[in-house]
Amino acid sequence: MSKLNAISSAESVAGLKESSESAVTWRDYVSISKTGIVMSNLITVFAGLYLAAYYTGSTLAESFWPAFMAITGSALIIAGGCALNNYIDRDIDHLMERTKDRPTVSGRLTGKQTLTYGLALSIAGTAALAAASLTAALIGAAGLIIYVVLYTMWTKRTTTLNTIVGSFAGAVPPLIGWAAIDPGLHPYAWTLFLIMFIWQPPHFLALAMRRQDEYKAAGIPMLPVVAGNALTKRQIIWYVAALIPVSLLIADFGVIYTAAAVLLGGGWLIYGLMGLRTKDDMKWATGMFIYSLNYLTIMFVLMVLVHMF
Repeated sequence: MSKLNAISSAESVAGLKESSESAVTWRDYVSISKTGIVMSNLITVFAGLYLAAYYTGSTLAESFWPAFMAITGSALIIAGGCALNNYIDRDIDHLMERTKDRPTVSGRLTGKQTLTYGLALSIAGTAALAAASLTAALIGAAGLIIYVVLYTMWTKRTTTLNTIVGSFAGAVPPLIGWAAIDPGLHPYAWTLFLIMFIWQPPHFLALAMRRQDEYKAAGIPMLPVVAGNALTKRQIIWYVAALIPVSLLIADFGVIYTAAAVLLGGGWLIYGLMGLRTKDDMKWATGMFIYSLNYLTIMFVLMVLVHMF
């Protein structure tokens, strides 16, 4: 079945479901905006903002307007990208347990409504970022294009390298924040980008291990589906190992940050190595996934805190 036929079939089924559903509500639009993803990314946007202000001898109070527009624009453009992802994947989402209840699957939101909403948020977000700085807008637009076109529309369904492609888009939030204050982008800004870029493969590959049956059913060639768990675990471990020295590129942030980077990175690596002997791959993958979330949150919050006190 071609993708267009699959979409047509999926929308026909959705249309039948829609007749038994109540009218669309704002919660349906919030659902396809993936607010959890938006909020987690705003943490890294804020870190970029705060650090840029600090290293340019300014404060966020003095740079209130660009900071506000960077936060607003980032939230809008990320939510817009997530909505467009829902629009593109509506032909396969019903095959996966974690996505089968999306409004685009149940029929509560039509393809046209979803596309219009996603484009509107993306355009509004880009405009808001442009009000902060042109560089921030260009970075945001590049991230959106990579996520929607290169990742969702192309590599997600064709190659195991989809995780790497998606990581480029997922790593731009701290760059957006920094560019809103300092369009010149200090080397520290690129280090934040690199930390996020290398963090994402072990995070998403752990998720892919947990959801590999769903990805297989949907025809998505995630690494554990194509190459198995053993190779996936080794890949995860290599990325975590690489993240430790990368995180130390900003050891100038101080002793507390450096100690945390070593301890958190080392702990993650040790837990990863335990996966080589574990007999319960799913339990290990779940632990790695949860650790990755805590690692990113703690690291970026700490980057800000060590510059406050």
